[in-house]
Amino acid sequence: MTADHAGNATWRPMAAGDLDAVKAMADRIHLDHPEDMAVFAERLALYPAGCHVAQASGALVGYALSHPWRYGEPPPLNTPLGAIPAGATTFYLHDIALLAEGRGKGLAGRIVAQLASHAEEEGFGNLSLVAVNGSQPFWERCGFRPAMTDALRAKLATYGDDAVLMHREVRRYA
Repeated sequence: MTADHAGNATWRPMAAGDLDAVKAMADRIHLDHPEDMAVFAERLALYPAGCHVAQASGALVGYALSHPWRYGEPPPLNTPLGAIPAGATTFYLHDIALLAEGRGKGLAGRIVAQLASHAEEEGFGNLSLVAVNGSQPFWERCGFRPAMTDALRAKLATYGDDAVLMHREVRRYA
């Protein structure tokens, strides 16, 4: 197991026993974007290598959900995937969320780097996500750029008015 430390905060692989805490965090963080427990459980079952939790002082303070997917076709919120698609063309960051006590420790940037490394190992050339809740500036600092089309605007309606599909190459060159 690889751990990233920020102060006393550590990312580790998510386990089934973490799901209740992950759901509780999601309910606190994403008031306008609720997702059912079944969605979290399915993501973990379908692609455990993309699911992580952040722990600090023995308590969970964040989580990350990611998986291979089809570029430009973000899955609707609160909807089961059914399966990881054959021929997936992007490594999709479904959610990276931190409670207030997990913020300001560099955890989000560290898990993005870890997931980018994983995506590269798995042969993906890009990462994609839907930025919500005013998070676009954070994602831009991580190298992501908007990739919106008129057709996507309608599809992303469930994500909120400020939802923006974003992408970046797996490798960032300085």
